Amino acid sequence: MNERKTFLEYTADAVVVGAGHAGCEAALALARTGIDTVLLTLNLDSIGFMPCNPSIGGTAKGHLVREVDALGGEMGLNADKTALQIRMLNVGKGAAVQSLRAQSDKNAYHTEMKKTLENTPNLRILQAEATEILVENGECVGVKTAYGGVIACRAAILCTGVYLNSETITGELVKKEGPNGFSAATHLTQNLIDLGFQVRRFKTGTPARLDGRTVDYGKCEIQYGDDDIYPFSFMSEKAPENKLPCYLTYTNLKTHEIILENLDRSPLYNGSIQSTGPRYCPSIETKVVRFKDKERHQIFIEPEGADTLEVYIQGLSTSMPHDVQRAMYSSVAGLENAQIVRYGYAIEYDCIDTLDILPTLEFKKVQGVYTAGQINGTSGYEEAAAQGLIAGLNASLKLRGKDPLVLRRDEAYIGVLIDDLVTKGTDEPYRMMTSRAEHRICLRQDNADFRLTEKGYECGLVTQERHEKYLQRKQLYERLLTEFTARVPQKEAGEFLAGYGYSMPSGSVSYADMLKRSVPLKDIMARFGVFNEYPKDVLETAEISVRYEGYLKQGYEQIERAKRLEKKLLPPDINYSQIQGLRLEAREKLDRVRPLNLGQAGRISGVNPADISVLMVYLSTR
Repeated sequence: MNERKTFLEYTADAVVVGAGHAGCEAALALARTGIDTVLLTLNLDSIGFMPCNPSIGGTAKGHLVREVDALGGEMGLNADKTALQIRMLNVGKGAAVQSLRAQSDKNAYHTEMKKTLENTPNLRILQAEATEILVENGECVGVKTAYGGVIACRAAILCTGVYLNSETITGELVKKEGPNGFSAATHLTQNLIDLGFQVRRFKTGTPARLDGRTVDYGKCEIQYGDDDIYPFSFMSEKAPENKLPCYLTYTNLKTHEIILENLDRSPLYNGSIQSTGPRYCPSIETKVVRFKDKERHQIFIEPEGADTLEVYIQGLSTSMPHDVQRAMYSSVAGLENAQIVRYGYAIEYDCIDTLDILPTLEFKKVQGVYTAGQINGTSGYEEAAAQGLIAGLNASLKLRGKDPLVLRRDEAYIGVLIDDLVTKGTDEPYRMMTSRAEHRICLRQDNADFRLTEKGYECGLVTQERHEKYLQRKQLYERLLTEFTARVPQKEAGEFLAGYGYSMPSGSVSYADMLKRSVPLKDIMARFGVFNEYPKDVLETAEISVRYEGYLKQGYEQIERAKRLEKKLLPPDINYSQIQGLRLEAREKLDRVRPLNLGQAGRISGVNPADISVLMVYLSTR
């Protein structure tokens, strides 16, 4: 790049680089807490863009959206405003793993998010490419753009998504571009390396989009949304209206045969792609090769928006050449005559090693530089939004001279996500799953506001209106729990419980006892005419609290035990190489991560319980 004359373009408190889901939340968290913020984006048309599936939520991801919302973020509100369909996943399973998922209108989501950003005080938006983070004396002092403009600032939040040196790959064709034909960011990676970041290369991909008029839906299974459900945002008055259905079909042996016969043309298998792809969202080529015993794989046909005929083909992500994609798609029931309007592709991009950042998401080597989203090696809009909010809020707190917000693993899925990244790192695109949260019975999506809204309020991000709504909901919940203790006379209760296989009780029975006997709350309400004045979300949270009381008690006891190790802080200047008794691997890993406490140290891969015992002895001698 030719050296351009620099000029002072803006002076601000903070600059957010990138306006995807992480960048939007970071910029809003900063601006809404009074920080003068500039949001840089390669293209204004990519603000809040959904380059892959136009959906929000899903298993574990729905938890993240509700937590972002409980802390004062925007994703839940925007998802409610732009949803085409919403439903609850895992309804046949326990409350801990049930998650909301909405099919979103892609263009409307972008438009509404852009409108929100444009109308936020303290926030300026600028279309430009960041090329350098300016640093003096180990602190961020500005961001330089490709046009030579300098934005003086004290904090920079890097939310670059998949755009760093990105390349799209389809068959033999490699193009230096970002998703959906947007420009790549080609200059910032080297600057990050110079600052001390360790950079690696990851991969993701997307399926083709089809003309919905050419799909034979009669050969597919229809999937409607749920009507009796609550929304993502605690601020939304009601759940979104279900406007469009989704459909389900399957691959078959013919589909798999086409793929296997053309593996030599697949960039994933002919050596063209060397980077690491997502384990939990693999391409159809990977699924067919890895699971050769499966005769079919699920394919979901989902609308891209209310203003377009395009449909998204979830489950058929591919980087095969175009002629192979045509044969492959047309082999699927319902897609025999479907016309492709956008072909699928893989995309490779640069990201950092998250062992280089603190639990606040601040870079260890330069103060005031934060990273969030796919630059941190994660996948998914929801994971990005969660990190963006925390990075932006922590930058704001630091600029305001306040303590940072670090959520523990027992407080939020966001805490699990960030702790995994900064303690264990990730060698592949990281996806949030309920199985990663050891305290998931306490981290349900229905109680996200009880867990987090007070914290967001203390940080200045949760508004007075949102806080008052939270207090009202909490008051209703506590009152309902008290009313659950009311008792039904023995004879009346016995007649009711007999319908569920229970014998006559020895005395009166409380509504809570009925719930613990697995009697549905809606049946109790219908039979006794009680609790009808309470909203659905309050009823659900109270019912879960009573029904899972024993498990919740055990969960909170485990949390208290874990907290004891979290409270044993490790000195920041500790020299692990000089601690006798630590294994060599443990010394190297502890020195690399620099854990804040014994709890975090124990979660580092390569550090075992014996090493923690050595550290405990060491701390007792200081």
